[in-house]
Amino acid sequence: MSLTDSVKNEAIELGFDLVGVTDASPIDSRQVELVNKWLASGFAGQMDYMHKNLEKRINPAKLLENAQSVIVVGLSYKPPRQNQPDAAAPTGRVASYAQYEDYHPFIKTRLRKLTDFVGSLAGPGHRFKICVDSSPVAERALAARAGLGFIGRNHMLINPVLGPQTFLGEIITTVKLQYDQPTYCHSERKEPLALSEVEGEESPPSVAVNCSTCTKCIDACPTGALRADGQFDATKCINYLTIEHKGTMPSELAEKIGDRLFGCDECVLACPYQQKASVCRNSEFKFYRDRAALSLQRILDMNERDFEAAFADSVIKRSGLDQLKRNARICLANI
Repeated sequence: MSLTDSVKNEAIELGFDLVGVTDASPIDSRQVELVNKWLASGFAGQMDYMHKNLEKRINPAKLLENAQSVIVVGLSYKPPRQNQPDAAAPTGRVASYAQYEDYHPFIKTRLRKLTDFVGSLAGPGHRFKICVDSSPVAERALAARAGLGFIGRNHMLINPVLGPQTFLGEIITTVKLQYDQPTYCHSERKEPLALSEVEGEESPPSVAVNCSTCTKCIDACPTGALRADGQFDATKCINYLTIEHKGTMPSELAEKIGDRLFGCDECVLACPYQQKASVCRNSEFKFYRDRAALSLQRILDMNERDFEAAFADSVIKRSGLDQLKRNARICLANI
């Protein structure tokens, strides 16, 4: 068994659903152009960090000297089907990914084990850089290049089997591995298959798939953040508004938030690939059924100690209590 195959087998043993390998070269020039255009359009809003370390973001080799390979892993987070709670008091919805324990330490812990494994086979002298979301790296572009899926109209990485609800993690390393082909982005066929040609069936890895003429995610977006011209205006996205946006929210957007307390799932729930995907199979990735809908009054009554105790292992803590209370007040007004 080759070193690359051994690494992939170990990644699956560690609980990841997807694994692929690409080189450490920059993402392609078209993607760089799109990133620069997006930033220049002001669509990043208050996310000033998106303007920083741009060279590192588009070139993984800038994060690790003499980097040769990038190992990209994927972990499904599609939650199990749940009954709507019979709440006596108003509740606010929480996005699917925040119903699990914080994925950052969960994935990082397993990537550290994977680096130890790679190092034990590759020998001494090799170095590694672990990235999980917070590092400046174009992870969706790298994942697509490593054959894990394609980037859809909702700007999410979509795997034809697992759908768009997939967390990503990367290991940039000086170890030279065998690279995968972006099998979901191209094939011997010149034109990608239309969504209608693969809907209802599991697509073989050798078949190219894309969103074709499907606009279900665009149609489902409550605020128009997914624009018809293909651009993504984060300043209108409910994920951005409830988590990243500080201060008062524009009233016309606040009304469209509805009862979404933290994040939004509409563009992924509308995706046909998501509807066909199986639920998360990793039993070690802790899921909290009671976090799908939270009591709005409970949030408003919380102090900092309550907040830390309730969400110590959750990405919800990222918003901070003041912002979560702001969201709760908006949800109550909408309800």
